[in-house]
Amino acid sequence: MKHLKWIFFIFLSFSFFSFKSPSLYKEATMQDIDSTSVVTLEVVNRFNEAFNKHDVDAIMNLMTEDCIFENTRPVPDGERIVGQEKVRTFWEELFKRSPHAQFEAEEIFAAGDRCVVRWIYTWIKDGKKGHVRGVDIFKIHKGKVAEKFSYVKG
Repeated sequence: MKHLKWIFFIFLSFSFFSFKSPSLYKEATMQDIDSTSVVTLEVVNRFNEAFNKHDVDAIMNLMTEDCIFENTRPVPDGERIVGQEKVRTFWEELFKRSPHAQFEAEEIFAAGDRCVVRWIYTWIKDGKKGHVRGVDIFKIHKGKVAEKFSYVKG
């Protein structure tokens, strides 16, 4: 049993990929990553691009009909939002009240249909800049986001 834990740890260590820049991402995808991880990274990158454009239609086209989004608020557990209609409403309201909202991926990890993004989210409220750092955990199903769970520091 002890050996199985080490084998599993070694497997995870070699199957979990991290990318900090788009150029590194493109180089590594052709050499090292399994096809499911490639699709996962591509979907998540398109999702993040759509978010920064505040393109709710594009975001929702990248999400499954039965998608689940767990927001970071309210503290401590966040709100769980299920389904296209409710998730769409959330994004529309977010961009309406935060027209300067931007998301910067600091690092992305993918293993199969799972992806973790370490990020900085920035906004402007009443003329003052603000930011928070956090992590999203994505699950991709058939080329679309099935789950997006968000967590923040502090």
